[in-house]
Amino acid sequence: MGMKIAIQDTEGKKAGEIELKEEVFSLDPHPYVVHQVVRLERAQRRSGTASTRGRSEVRGGGVKPWRQKGTGRARAGSIRSPLWRGGGTVFGPKPRDYSFRVPKKVKKLALCSVLSQAARDDRIRVVEDFALDRPSTRVGKSILSNLDLGGRVMVVTLPEDENVYKSFRNLEDVEVFFPSELNAYDVLRFSNLLFLREALEKLEEGFGNEGPS
Repeated sequence: MGMKIAIQDTEGKKAGEIELKEEVFSLDPHPYVVHQVVRLERAQRRSGTASTRGRSEVRGGGVKPWRQKGTGRARAGSIRSPLWRGGGTVFGPKPRDYSFRVPKKVKKLALCSVLSQAARDDRIRVVEDFALDRPSTRVGKSILSNLDLGGRVMVVTLPEDENVYKSFRNLEDVEVFFPSELNAYDVLRFSNLLFLREALEKLEEGFGNEGPS
């Protein structure tokens, strides 16, 4: 049987209960799977644009700086040797793609694992409706205060809820997501998760009847 949590209104009062889908919110922890997905998400966000020039790419150095013998100095063939100031870099970074592949089932399992932990830690709140007729950052801040949500807050709503997005996007330590955008790494970055009821149901629908496995 799934875990039940309260549904609240924007004033923080209880407006009912909802049973969280057991296949999504009642999984045992999978630390290795979560670790793999976090590595993937961080790798995908690396720009990979760091670049250095090797000795063949550095301008100059076409003439031997001094003759081979008789000067008393060490032999040198180019002033652009990696040993010289202004010379090329040895084994320096080049633009590259850091991403790697993780199966979709593994990503879903990781997401369910961190959502399950959030549910056990009582870090999930559900509201019936944000009831925003127009965008208002002040009202958005008031809603978080009424729900007693501190720290970093992830707000999960539907794409068509433009008023919700605009009301929360400028608040410090608050980010707005849609159900299809959720991943294990982002869930771990936040202290609390605030779901619109319809967004929570949409998320659960995305896992079907058998969960991630």
